[in-house]
Amino acid sequence: MTDVGAHLDRLIRDVPDFPEPGVVFKDITPLLADHDAFTTVVQALADVGRDEHGAPVVDKVVGMEARGFILAAPVALALGAGFVPVRKAGKLPGPTHAVSYALEYGEATLEVHQDAFDDGERVLLVDDVLATGGTAAATRELVERCGATVTALAVLMELSFLPGRAAVGDLPLHSLKTV
Repeated sequence: MTDVGAHLDRLIRDVPDFPEPGVVFKDITPLLADHDAFTTVVQALADVGRDEHGAPVVDKVVGMEARGFILAAPVALALGAGFVPVRKAGKLPGPTHAVSYALEYGEATLEVHQDAFDDGERVLLVDDVLATGGTAAATRELVERCGATVTALAVLMELSFLPGRAAVGDLPLHSLKTV
Protein backbone atom coordinates (compact mmCIF):
# COMPACT_ATOMS: atom_id res chain seq x y z
CA MET A 1 0.00 0.00 0.00
CA THR A 2 1.25 3.47 -0.87
CA ASP A 3 2.17 5.80 1.99
CA VAL A 4 -0.96 7.71 3.02
CA GLY A 5 1.09 10.67 4.21
CA ALA A 6 2.72 11.07 0.81
CA HIS A 7 -0.70 11.23 -0.86
CA LEU A 8 -1.91 13.80 1.67
CA ASP A 9 1.22 15.94 1.26
CA ARG A 10 0.94 15.85 -2.52
CA LEU A 11 -2.82 16.23 -2.96
CA ILE A 12 -4.15 18.51 -0.22
CA ARG A 13 -3.66 22.15 -1.01
CA ASP A 14 -3.85 25.18 1.23
CA VAL A 15 -6.21 27.96 0.19
CA PRO A 16 -5.42 31.12 2.17
CA ASP A 17 -8.19 33.43 3.38
CA PHE A 18 -11.04 31.00 2.66
CA PRO A 19 -13.85 31.11 3.70
CA GLU A 20 -12.75 34.33 5.39
CA PRO A 21 -9.52 36.29 5.97
CA GLY A 22 -7.05 34.57 8.27
CA VAL A 23 -8.33 31.03 7.68
CA VAL A 24 -6.23 28.58 5.65
CA PHE A 25 -8.67 26.13 4.06
CA LYS A 26 -7.46 22.57 3.45
CA ASP A 27 -8.75 21.67 -0.04
CA ILE A 28 -9.13 17.90 -0.43
CA THR A 29 -10.64 17.92 -3.92
CA PRO A 30 -7.32 16.96 -5.63
CA LEU A 31 -7.09 13.97 -3.27
CA LEU A 32 -10.64 12.92 -4.08
CA ALA A 33 -9.93 13.15 -7.82
CA ASP A 34 -7.01 10.71 -7.57
CA HIS A 35 -8.43 7.17 -7.49
CA ASP A 36 -5.38 5.52 -5.94
CA ALA A 37 -4.98 8.17 -3.26
CA PHE A 38 -8.69 8.22 -2.44
CA THR A 39 -8.77 4.42 -2.19
CA THR A 40 -5.72 4.43 0.10
CA VAL A 41 -7.26 7.08 2.36
CA VAL A 42 -10.60 5.28 2.58
CA GLN A 43 -8.86 2.03 3.55
CA ALA A 44 -6.72 3.79 6.16
CA LEU A 45 -9.78 5.44 7.70
CA ALA A 46 -11.71 2.15 7.61
CA ASP A 47 -8.87 0.42 9.46
CA VAL A 48 -9.80 2.52 12.50
CA GLY A 49 -13.11 0.62 12.58
CA ARG A 50 -11.43 -2.81 12.56
CA ASP A 51 -9.87 -4.97 15.27
CA GLU A 52 -6.32 -6.37 15.13
CA HIS A 53 -7.57 -9.24 12.93
CA GLY A 54 -9.25 -6.93 10.42
CA ALA A 55 -12.82 -7.64 11.53
CA PRO A 56 -15.18 -4.64 11.67
CA VAL A 57 -15.94 -3.45 15.21
CA VAL A 58 -18.50 -0.76 14.37
CA ASP A 59 -22.13 -0.90 13.32
CA LYS A 60 -22.40 2.59 11.82
CA VAL A 61 -20.12 5.23 10.37
CA VAL A 62 -21.07 8.88 10.79
CA GLY A 63 -20.00 11.58 8.38
CA MET A 64 -20.28 15.23 9.29
CA GLU A 65 -21.50 17.73 6.71
CA ALA A 66 -20.17 18.20 4.22
CA ARG A 67 -16.74 16.79 3.43
CA GLY A 68 -17.18 14.13 6.09
CA PHE A 69 -19.95 12.65 3.92
CA ILE A 70 -17.53 12.12 1.06
CA LEU A 71 -15.13 10.17 3.27
CA ALA A 72 -17.50 8.39 5.65
CA ALA A 73 -19.81 6.81 3.06
CA PRO A 74 -17.07 4.74 1.36
CA VAL A 75 -15.58 3.93 4.79
CA ALA A 76 -18.98 2.51 5.81
CA LEU A 77 -19.06 0.40 2.64
CA ALA A 78 -15.53 -0.86 3.29
CA LEU A 79 -16.57 -1.91 6.81
CA GLY A 80 -19.93 -3.41 5.84
CA ALA A 81 -21.55 -0.87 8.16
CA GLY A 82 -24.38 1.61 7.81
CA PHE A 83 -23.75 5.27 7.03
CA VAL A 84 -25.41 8.09 8.99
CA PRO A 85 -25.15 11.73 7.91
CA VAL A 86 -24.97 14.48 10.50
CA ARG A 87 -26.34 17.59 8.82
CA LYS A 88 -26.58 21.31 9.31
CA ALA A 89 -29.82 22.49 10.92
CA GLY A 90 -32.96 22.21 8.82
CA LYS A 91 -31.60 19.72 6.26
CA LEU A 92 -33.08 16.48 7.66
CA PRO A 93 -36.79 15.63 7.49
CA GLY A 94 -38.52 14.21 10.52
CA PRO A 95 -37.65 14.34 14.21
CA THR A 96 -34.02 15.20 14.96
CA HIS A 97 -31.68 15.87 17.84
CA ALA A 98 -29.74 19.15 17.53
CA VAL A 99 -26.56 20.54 19.07
CA SER A 100 -25.13 24.03 18.59
CA TYR A 101 -21.40 24.67 18.91
CA ALA A 102 -18.56 27.07 18.01
CA LEU A 103 -16.50 26.70 14.84
CA GLU A 104 -13.03 28.01 14.07
CA TYR A 105 -14.71 30.91 12.27
CA GLY A 106 -18.31 31.10 13.53
CA GLU A 107 -21.12 29.03 15.03
CA ALA A 108 -23.21 26.14 13.74
CA THR A 109 -25.95 23.68 14.65
CA LEU A 110 -25.83 20.02 13.67
CA GLU A 111 -28.70 17.54 13.58
CA VAL A 112 -29.18 13.80 13.29
CA HIS A 113 -32.38 11.77 12.95
CA GLN A 114 -33.58 10.60 16.34
CA ASP A 115 -33.91 7.05 15.00
CA ALA A 116 -30.50 6.94 13.26
CA PHE A 117 -29.04 4.46 15.76
CA ASP A 118 -30.20 1.52 17.81
CA ASP A 119 -29.31 1.44 21.50
CA GLY A 120 -25.79 0.17 22.03
CA GLU A 121 -24.63 0.45 18.44
CA ARG A 122 -20.92 1.15 18.02
CA VAL A 123 -20.15 4.19 15.91
CA LEU A 124 -17.06 5.49 14.10
CA LEU A 125 -16.99 9.24 13.39
CA VAL A 126 -15.22 10.28 10.17
CA ASP A 127 -14.33 13.79 9.05
CA ASP A 128 -11.72 15.52 6.96
CA VAL A 129 -10.13 17.92 9.45
CA LEU A 130 -10.03 18.17 13.23
CA ALA A 131 -9.60 21.88 14.01
CA THR A 132 -11.30 23.27 17.12
CA GLY A 133 -13.08 19.97 17.76
CA GLY A 134 -16.51 21.56 17.97
CA THR A 135 -17.98 19.52 15.12
CA ALA A 136 -16.63 16.24 16.48
CA ALA A 137 -17.75 16.96 20.06
CA ALA A 138 -21.23 18.00 18.89
CA THR A 139 -21.52 14.90 16.72
CA ARG A 140 -20.48 12.66 19.59
CA GLU A 141 -23.17 14.26 21.74
CA LEU A 142 -25.79 13.65 19.04
CA VAL A 143 -24.83 9.98 18.69
CA GLU A 144 -24.94 9.45 22.44
CA ARG A 145 -28.37 11.13 22.70
CA CYS A 146 -29.58 8.41 20.35
CA GLY A 147 -28.28 5.67 22.68
CA ALA A 148 -25.25 4.63 20.63
CA THR A 149 -21.57 4.65 21.62
CA VAL A 150 -18.85 6.47 19.71
CA THR A 151 -15.78 4.23 19.59
CA ALA A 152 -13.35 6.53 17.76
CA LEU A 153 -12.85 9.56 15.56
CA ALA A 154 -10.90 9.15 12.30
CA VAL A 155 -9.78 12.22 10.35
CA LEU A 156 -7.57 12.96 7.38
CA MET A 157 -5.69 15.59 9.32
CA GLU A 158 -5.48 17.19 12.71
CA LEU A 159 -4.53 20.85 12.97
CA SER A 160 -2.33 20.63 16.06
CA PHE A 161 -2.17 24.40 16.53
CA LEU A 162 -5.90 24.40 17.35
CA PRO A 163 -7.56 22.81 20.43
CA GLY A 164 -9.36 19.95 18.65
CA ARG A 165 -7.68 17.14 20.55
CA ALA A 166 -8.67 18.67 23.89
CA ALA A 167 -12.25 19.21 22.71
CA VAL A 168 -12.78 15.50 21.94
CA GLY A 169 -11.56 14.51 25.41
CA ASP A 170 -11.15 10.78 25.94
CA LEU A 171 -12.43 9.82 22.49
CA PRO A 172 -9.74 7.83 20.65
CA LEU A 173 -8.48 10.02 17.81
CA HIS A 174 -6.84 8.63 14.68
CA SER A 175 -5.41 11.22 12.31
CA LEU A 176 -3.74 10.27 9.04
CA LYS A 177 -1.68 13.46 9.22
CA THR A 178 -0.96 16.10 11.87
CA VAL A 179 -0.03 19.62 10.82
